[in-house]
Amino acid sequence: MSIEIPARDGDGYLLSMDDWTPEIARAMAEEDGVELTEEKWDHILKAREYYDETQSVPPIRIFIKHIGAKKKEVFDLWLTGPMKPITKYGGLPKPRGCV
Repeated sequence: MSIEIPARDGDGYLLSMDDWTPEIARAMAEEDGVELTEEKWDHILKAREYYDETQSVPPIRIFIKHIGAKKKEVFDLWLTGPMKPITKYGGLPKPRGCV
């Protein structure tokens, strides 16, 4: 069974946050060739919780503190600036300062 991915912008973000589901997130990541490990999934869910509480995407420094992790470990896990894929697969708005 394949999941139909809703409309996305040029950077791969959902056009409507309301379209997000865990299944959509996994399908988006699979299409992009990204494996969503348990740790990555935890980051995505914590970013969604943060957004639900504050109605904003946290800057990376605040997010690192929010999840109680070390910056280097988070960057090593995602192999890139982590907030872009975290918010992208989390169905959240693009973080400021990102593409």
